[in-house]
Amino acid sequence: MFTGIIEAVGSIARAETIGADLRLRVDAGALDLSDVRIGDSIAVSGVCLTVVECSAAGFVADVSRETLDHTTLSGLRPGARVNLEKALAVGARLGGHLVSGHVDGMGTVCARWHDGNSLRLRIEAPVSLVRYIASKGSICVDGVSLTVNVVDGVRFELNIVPHTAQQTTLSALDEGQRVNLEVDLIARYLESLLTARAPDPVSGLDRDFLAAHGFGSLDDR
Repeated sequence: MFTGIIEAVGSIARAETIGADLRLRVDAGALDLSDVRIGDSIAVSGVCLTVVECSAAGFVADVSRETLDHTTLSGLRPGARVNLEKALAVGARLGGHLVSGHVDGMGTVCARWHDGNSLRLRIEAPVSLVRYIASKGSICVDGVSLTVNVVDGVRFELNIVPHTAQQTTLSALDEGQRVNLEVDLIARYLESLLTARAPDPVSGLDRDFLAAHGFGSLDDR
């Protein structure tokens, strides 16, 4: 698990195709790797990857064809900057929101502009993800935990404060660029409960029970 609070911006040192997969060598920049071991997880621009080699300067991770097909990692080239976050340690502060590092789909930046000192982004999401995106809810964009300001059809808007812009790759996003999106875990699990066809044999939870207790119905959305 991760929090969406980026710890460092690194860069791709090498991208090597191995069969249908990709092996990435990542220069970790200022990320402290002293406590990272082989088999640990690191989120690279929102994608949870397993460390297969590690040194003080960086790490190596393999990316499967499944991940390449559903994230922006397939387009990474040497020199590309990436957001990095180590896995959440038990007892650590949860500064963002719970993030799994399992990307749900890719969005496209359709507009960017400055609003005072902040950067505003408008992103178009896949139709299949729109139901999970709510105004003032959380979303993870390229590994960064953000609050949704506005939802308008398949598009949503974000406000990037100066600190976040400076500490992540979001300030470099251009119109037309694709980004990794992970929706809120709670929204996904709630939908699963609401769309259950039969009561859970242990808890008794079903669609009608949840609706009667204030959770609403997907049919009303």
